[in-house]
Amino acid sequence: MELPAAPLTVTAAQARVTALDIPANVAIAATLVRRAADRGTDLVVLPELFLTGYELPGITADPASRALGPDDPRLDPLAAVCADTRTAVVVGAPVLAPPAQARPGQARPGQDAGRGELYISALVLDRTGGLAARYDKQHVTPGERAAGFASGPGGCTVTLDGWRLGLGICWDSGFPEHARAAALDGCHGYLVGAMFGEGPGAHQRATVFPARALDNTCYVVLANHNSPSGPYRGCGGSAVWGPDGHLLADAETADPGLATASFDPAVLASVRAGEPVLADPSLTAPVGPRREAALDRPRLSVAPSTLGRP
Repeated sequence: MELPAAPLTVTAAQARVTALDIPANVAIAATLVRRAADRGTDLVVLPELFLTGYELPGITADPASRALGPDDPRLDPLAAVCADTRTAVVVGAPVLAPPAQARPGQARPGQDAGRGELYISALVLDRTGGLAARYDKQHVTPGERAAGFASGPGGCTVTLDGWRLGLGICWDSGFPEHARAAALDGCHGYLVGAMFGEGPGAHQRATVFPARALDNTCYVVLANHNSPSGPYRGCGGSAVWGPDGHLLADAETADPGLATASFDPAVLASVRAGEPVLADPSLTAPVGPRREAALDRPRLSVAPSTLGRP
């Protein structure tokens, strides 16, 4: 797989957000991007549903005003900072999209006739502030599905300065095949915005992301909430891991917090040469039949008089 020619500086950012106040949270995002740009950052990643907070009932109660649509002018202040600093950003937001085509009588989860579909999305603004891509969370949780959010139709890869970067949102990262699909698409990094709470979420955050990095020999970025939002209290720990699974930067519980690290093509090449998990011939070999053996067969009864005899 072709490698980038030069390093890329990436920041995972976290900050307390205001519930359901998109203009206020856009302003916070713009401040974080400017602060990261002062560190020489090329790309900033922000948490899941950063522009509203993880406020599912509030979003679904009024999606027309609490979700974003195409060319939403409320993104303009963030776009202006991206253009001014030449910094790209990935930011989490609910998105209300036009209705998808469905066969009669088969409405998709998250779809309301005439309203469209509601997604948990990552919006990608490029260095000019233009909306370059939108990724819709593929692995929505049962609670998100019950609240009215639809599953995204497919993965998303974005490119910046020769770096191919796969996008994920929170529970996506819990499925190893999601990050692997990005890596097999040629991605050098995996960028995830999330809401991991304290307790089990903190354990998941510390376990899953170095594993995804090592599984796929790619850089991994997590931007996580660090304060109460909806039913959770984010555990923070926005961070960057190297392609060998080692932690490179960690915002811990800082508010606001920035975790900045450099993606280095020489390091990526070295790790991939030592761990060729993306180039092994077994990846493209035909899948043979799976063997099966039972280890709990009934014991054979042997007459005591025959023991020890030839």
